Amino acid sequence: MTAMTRSTPTPTSPPTPPTTPTRPAPARWSVAAEPYDSPVAAALWRAYYTEVSDRWYLLHEGHATDPDELEREIAADTGEYLAPPGGVLLVARYGGEPVGTAGVRLADATTAELKRVFLRTEARGRGGAALLVAAAEDAARARGAEQMVLDTRGDLVEARALYARLGYAESAPHNDHEYADHWFTKRLTERWES
Repeated sequence: MTAMTRSTPTPTSPPTPPTTPTRPAPARWSVAAEPYDSPVAAALWRAYYTEVSDRWYLLHEGHATDPDELEREIAADTGEYLAPPGGVLLVARYGGEPVGTAGVRLADATTAELKRVFLRTEARGRGGAALLVAAAEDAARARGAEQMVLDTRGDLVEARALYARLGYAESAPHNDHEYADHWFTKRLTERWES
């Protein structure tokens, strides 16, 4: 008699998916103080100013900013009001690359002004703006500020939506800047979670 071997059926494994290249780990955000006059700060200021200036001119006059005017205006605002101890410029990096800024300057002993909030187009939609504003609020608190104020233009609807989402309320004008259409204020007694 032949010995019969009883075999246990082997479960069928799903087919192995085709090999795909390994993705690098997702890039991480970091925010740190940067000298207002560093090459990184200058490049981000240029990108910021070019974008908002071109956007205004295209909306109101149908063309981009005149290159000579752009150079004059970029050079005219050195950002020295963002120097310590009364100010700070923060730079956001995504995956190690500098992609955005937010500045804080003390307007008085208890009021800080939020300045130059900007992210390069390719870095938007990833949470960096809220991170920058939160870091700016922390920097303002560290300088003794109890409230943060800011101004923005009417056509910068994304900025206005961001500020409202982060707990800023429209307020009376706190300056007479030529291009300011909306003013916002936020008490800094609590940290806003986005």
